[in-house]
Amino acid sequence: MLYVVIFFLLVSVYLYCLLGGADFGAGIVELTARGASKERTKNLVSESMAPIWEANHMWLIITVVILFNAFPAIYTQVSISLYIPLILLLIGIVLRGTAFTFRHYDAIKDDSQKVYSRIFAYSSLIVTFFFGLIIGALISGKITAKPGNFIEGYITPWLNIFSISVGIFLCTLFSFIASVYLIGDSTEESIRKEFIIKAKHTTIAMVISGGIVFIASFIEKADLVVQFFSHPVSITLIIIATLVLPVLWITLGKGLIWFSRVIAGAQLLFILGGFYAIYFPTIVKIKDGANLTLFNSAAPDVTLNYLGWALIIGSFIIFPSLFYLLKIFKFKTEEE
Repeated sequence: MLYVVIFFLLVSVYLYCLLGGADFGAGIVELTARGASKERTKNLVSESMAPIWEANHMWLIITVVILFNAFPAIYTQVSISLYIPLILLLIGIVLRGTAFTFRHYDAIKDDSQKVYSRIFAYSSLIVTFFFGLIIGALISGKITAKPGNFIEGYITPWLNIFSISVGIFLCTLFSFIASVYLIGDSTEESIRKEFIIKAKHTTIAMVISGGIVFIASFIEKADLVVQFFSHPVSITLIIIATLVLPVLWITLGKGLIWFSRVIAGAQLLFILGGFYAIYFPTIVKIKDGANLTLFNSAAPDVTLNYLGWALIIGSFIIFPSLFYLLKIFKFKTEEE
């Protein structure tokens, strides 16, 4: 049953990066829009996100619940060592959700909409950055189980060049996914061409920021470079993710919207797969100590059994319901 729980954990992380990441990326894309494009981008983001954006956060909730129940040692260490970025992350999520709700559903449309839009866009960037920052902190090897002082215990693990570079990379990755997905939601050819250009620009930014992550890893001695180039699976997956980029541009040029979305989702899967291949089953790298893994931090078997069955049964409710939600609010709209 432990492997069942791990499977649902990995799937939840992937789906949150794919669906929630597209939502966060949409806010970043809106933030970078300029001139006449800004209002068109804002309207497209609102129309695209409004029906389903709240459902996407379900995967984050499932991830947290799994960590809390199945891997309490990991949950505890992360909550303590990364308390500051986690709090900032949660504040950003609340501000972002509140701003989007008031912007889209407020009955009175006035200058306050501009304030809501700014909060939504900037918080999308901040939340994504802190997500990446936390991921970088988990694998940087700077988390200390028994810190000697406040700085070592609560600042150094996340405030470093490597973690910051991962945060920047995640911003470009989510922006790329959002750009590709928004192409299919645009109804005007001019807007569609505009987002194809955005997708190409974010791809270039993603590649550059990915290179910066490797450089920062070398500077901070986070061993990502060594692990990556010594693991054939991670190398293979990243090569595949790179090779399918020309295919993506061809499908976008031919107007094959859903095929391009599948390719973008596959690229995310390849990137996460390369990451998993390097570090699995380690979740938290501890400085001068035993790393916390999905095996040495697992809860008792009785807990895993209850949780595993709950996830299995729940999946037969969640996945059909999510598909039905998309069919009503997304698929039908796009067909029309």
